[in-house]
Amino acid sequence: MEATFVNPTEKKSTNKAALAGKIISGLCILFLLFDAIMKVIKESHSIEGSAQLGWPVDQVQNIGIALLISTILYIIPRTAILGAILITGYLGGAIAIMVRAGQPLYFAAVFGILVWAGLYLRDEKLRELIPLKK
Repeated sequence: MEATFVNPTEKKSTNKAALAGKIISGLCILFLLFDAIMKVIKESHSIEGSAQLGWPVDQVQNIGIALLISTILYIIPRTAILGAILITGYLGGAIAIMVRAGQPLYFAAVFGILVWAGLYLRDEKLRELIPLKK
């Protein structure tokens, strides 16, 4: 039998990081679900906003379904990294549309950073895979 000792201060900082990650991810998830559902149910403001950016109105619901699936994958711990990758692709498309439409793109860029920051803080395996310090 092997004994493993854990430094209590390290454990507390990990718990705080995981909590911060869950809060950041939770806020991102709420926004993404709201946006996706508004597109899926064809809410008028969502349709109008998408049309003003150049999206065909008949494709807005499909975009919402893609975002909804990506967000659900992000919520599930086992598929969260896949979900984050898909959300990153979605936000990359949003940035491209914003550039083409002459709109500010910082929201989508910052949002993408928050999606990954939340996952990074709450997923210990991701922190091991991509260490910020050694």
